[in-house]
Amino acid sequence: MTTELFNNGKHLCLMFSDLVEDDGDAVQANQFLLIDHGQGAIIDPGGNMTFNELTLTMRKYMAPQDLHYLLASHADPDIIASLDRWMTASRADLVISRLWARFAPHFCKLGKTDKRILSVPDSGGTLPLGKSDLILLPAHFMHAEGNFQFYDPVSKILFSGDLGVSLVSGAQAGRPVTDLADNLAHMEAFHRRYMVSNKILRYWANMVRDLDIEMIVPQHGAPIKGKHAVAQFIDWAENLSCGIDLMTTNNYRVPDQPIVRAG
Repeated sequence: MTTELFNNGKHLCLMFSDLVEDDGDAVQANQFLLIDHGQGAIIDPGGNMTFNELTLTMRKYMAPQDLHYLLASHADPDIIASLDRWMTASRADLVISRLWARFAPHFCKLGKTDKRILSVPDSGGTLPLGKSDLILLPAHFMHAEGNFQFYDPVSKILFSGDLGVSLVSGAQAGRPVTDLADNLAHMEAFHRRYMVSNKILRYWANMVRDLDIEMIVPQHGAPIKGKHAVAQFIDWAENLSCGIDLMTTNNYRVPDQPIVRAG
């Protein structure tokens, strides 16, 4: 499914939510294409499972070889495991945290990423795209050590990586959430495990609260759409106990359980 998140004729934001079949073997993941005045960027391009479908689908809007950037919120396999193929199919530079800049080449054949990685300092920065700029916001430990979110001031969309995730099907991911209460059952367990601590979430809430955000769009699940739902999510995240807040000695015991193959 291709979801048009924003389009004013010169600036386009698209979400692809179901390029992988919902067979239970892999987590649902979204990929994003941003185009401004003919220049394009893919956000969190995904793994090898999505590469063929994504390159075919995006051709309706832009040829892969014309991309300027591949933006990676972090370095998990569902984010950039397809990097080797993108380095061949496009001339795009990879934009990624400097913490992961020396790890990303391990996804590729030797030499493919030479002079094609833009490493982002911990403080973030701005990235020109067409006649606009994307803002690379620090989002460290949500959930990766070097983690960034991407704010698009034109569409007023915050591409939030693993923050705001809901564990739903690809079809459900294409339907925006306008009231957080409708989605918490799909969100809470994920955030309690994958976000590192409430302290980090409070820092994040303080950073983004004054941004003009119309939509928070995570890498998994449905967009959070509208000022009401966005404010609800920021308030919810700010008060969530998670990660190391919940850990006790019970989580660190020598195990005696055998590991068996599922199914």
